[in-house]
Amino acid sequence: MSSKTLPAPLLLPRGLIVSVQAPEGSPMRDPDVIAAMAEASLRNGAIGVRLESPEHIGAVRRRCPKALIIGLWKRSFPDSAVYITPGWNEIQEVWSAGADVIAIDATARYRPGGQELAALVQRAQNELMAPLMADVDCLSNGLIAAALGCQWVGTTLYGYTEATAAERPPAWDLLKPLRQQLPATTGLICEGGIASAAEASRALAEGADAVVVGTAITGVDLQVASYVAKLKG
Repeated sequence: MSSKTLPAPLLLPRGLIVSVQAPEGSPMRDPDVIAAMAEASLRNGAIGVRLESPEHIGAVRRRCPKALIIGLWKRSFPDSAVYITPGWNEIQEVWSAGADVIAIDATARYRPGGQELAALVQRAQNELMAPLMADVDCLSNGLIAAALGCQWVGTTLYGYTEATAAERPPAWDLLKPLRQQLPATTGLICEGGIASAAEASRALAEGADAVVVGTAITGVDLQVASYVAKLKG
């Protein structure tokens, strides 16, 4: 899928996508380490990987040239809470690094510099022919993202925006309404809070085409810290 052409529709394989990321300051946040974890995930049956930063996308693309890569770039700006591939510069860099699909924040929140989601989606598809995954927090934003032209919709930001702060992922109450109301050709991804194979299976049963799992598989820092905290408690 790395030919940089836009399938119509862009079919989403059914199965597991592993989010291979590491926090700032972690020794795991090394391109070679990220690439090794990505390869291990793919060798063991993952249909693709979700990667953060152009550097890590490039490292995995070189090591795993046939991998399905969903790429994003987390960047913070003082005028906005949006940080997942927030603007045009980030979209270009993620695509140039070798992503097959670009994940973007598709919530209704104000974007850095006043950039508008509709304009970004149109530009990404017209100028780059880049498929997009919309990271959303609610039903209405998922439907809007699909109407704008995003090929895949993910529940990534459910529970992580001001409007959904009272909710706790996984987004069980969001999957069925999204599947019922999204176009049949729009891929639906459950992402956020999946902590076991049983929960991943439930996500597929409730309408998701694929499920993204990150911390429970590749989050060494957070997993170890959690075990240590519980043991001390």
